[in-house]
Amino acid sequence: MADLPILRLADVELTFGGTPIFTGVTFTLARGERAALVGRNGAGKSTLMKLITGTHAPDAGDLWRQPGVEAATVEQEPDLSSFATVLDYAAEGLEAVWMAEAELGLFGIDPDADPATLSGGQIRRAALARAFAQDPDILLLDEPTNHLDVPMIETLETRLKSFPGAVLLVSHDRRFLENVTTTTLWLRQGKVWKSPKGYADFDEWAAGIEAEEEKQLQRMKTHLKEEQHWLARGVTARRKRNMGRLARLHELRAQHAKQRSALNEAKSTAGLSAESGDSQSRKVLEAFGISKRFGDTIIAEDLSLRILKGDRIGIVGPNGVGKTTLLKLLLGELEPDKGSVKIGQTLSVTYLDQTRETLKADDTLWEALTPAGGDSIMVQGQPKHVAGYAKDFLFSPEQLRQPVSALSGGERNRLTLAIALAQPADVLVLDEPTNDLDMQTLDLLEEMLSDYDGTLILVSHDRAFLDAIVTSCLVPMGNGRWVETSGGWSDAARQVPSLSSRTAAKPADKAQKKPAGQTSSHAPQREAKLSFKDKHRLKEVEAAMPRLGAEIEKLEAELSDPELFNSDPARFSKISDRLAAARGELEQAESDWLEIEARKEELEKANQA
Repeated sequence: MADLPILRLADVELTFGGTPIFTGVTFTLARGERAALVGRNGAGKSTLMKLITGTHAPDAGDLWRQPGVEAATVEQEPDLSSFATVLDYAAEGLEAVWMAEAELGLFGIDPDADPATLSGGQIRRAALARAFAQDPDILLLDEPTNHLDVPMIETLETRLKSFPGAVLLVSHDRRFLENVTTTTLWLRQGKVWKSPKGYADFDEWAAGIEAEEEKQLQRMKTHLKEEQHWLARGVTARRKRNMGRLARLHELRAQHAKQRSALNEAKSTAGLSAESGDSQSRKVLEAFGISKRFGDTIIAEDLSLRILKGDRIGIVGPNGVGKTTLLKLLLGELEPDKGSVKIGQTLSVTYLDQTRETLKADDTLWEALTPAGGDSIMVQGQPKHVAGYAKDFLFSPEQLRQPVSALSGGERNRLTLAIALAQPADVLVLDEPTNDLDMQTLDLLEEMLSDYDGTLILVSHDRAFLDAIVTSCLVPMGNGRWVETSGGWSDAARQVPSLSSRTAAKPADKAQKKPAGQTSSHAPQREAKLSFKDKHRLKEVEAAMPRLGAEIEKLEAELSDPELFNSDPARFSKISDRLAAARGELEQAESDWLEIEARKEELEKANQA
């Protein structure tokens, strides 16, 4: 018998500033259940957690917690400034102080440490220890792996698996979610869909939902066409008798528009594409016996490394080992104590760091994308309107005039990506690029990087991202020594067991994407996909066909007026010309759609073979 729920939401609704956030959220959580809460940025994941903790109250619906059930959460920005020691913070309000001491020990934090001396990762670990020490019935974790290195993420995974209560998780770390979750909650269009399986099965489950919605949409299209045909025969003569049917038609149209919006959101593919500048040589950079230390901390010791065009290198390792510092050494931003680094003179480098220092808080999104002014941005050597380019990165036209300071962390990250990926670059350098990205943007970034034929150098703790993108990893061996391993994170963890706190699990099949230009025999196999051009055209025609169809109907209706030719021959001619052009455009769009769908089907069959 399944465990009884300790939390239940039924038809919960919430509106902020006239904007509906939730329009009927229903789900339950039981003890021992570890649920992944997924959805695009802005869908309301953090807001849903605040409803559960009681920070917000729903406008309608029922939110029930079993009597006596307590919830604990980990704040995104924990404030330890008022506590003398970390233990004071972790044990606040507890009678059993030993529980806080035990949890701090598990997460590697000195209970007597001064909170002011802690790094971002240590503060996160202290906050996790505090939450577990409360022994809550429900644990709510919003991006718990931020600032954590892989060994500490694995420690958290182990702790969660032994936690007896219910857990609700929001995280961009797919491998983390795959390893710990037992159910999945998909927040979209103001509602929640629940899967009885963990995040590892999310893609297949979500695809099934979208396929069923596609079928429903096609059935609705057919029904709508019949209703519109009935309407064209004349409502006036049967007005009283058919008012109910007319109202039903309007409802059908509204449902159709809503389902199309949901489907487009689910299928939307950001038009991400990074340019490749002219390269004079295969050699991008070469390090000759470089060494660097800060006091007693050794960053590199006699490191020699050659990076060639098309290489995709991930710099990995625990926090504090010097990954970002090593990156700056290789890029020439820091001088080594010994040795030298030679960088190709004609190479262009685009650098995206985890602090997002390139953004100015007072700039609007429009100004950030077009620093030289104007209303277009150069992408792949071609001008593109700033509104269209921003839409590719999931920004609405209304956000273009907002200041950068008003954007969320995830939105700022997307904006920085948009700026960086428009630049012509032989070398793309990414420092923790997946921080604060939602799953949809992560998939889009992965797709773009897989198609990029330049050189990638990245620092990341995201194991699934590394497995999908890099061809080799730079792994710390201690005392400033680094070794280059072939393949992604899982390959590196097998070759260097000390990299992981446990034997690396075999990556899921869906993470086995082979990046473009990859030569390593250890690298994951990447599925064949539609070209960017085809995907872009498919998106265009899917939007154009209903618009052209509606325009043709309107033009035909105008031409059906027998008095038009005599009263306004110029307008009659103009409408006739536009009708012919619209029919031609629709025919071409339908032809393109059929061709691309046929190619898509062939690729899907090839990938299944």
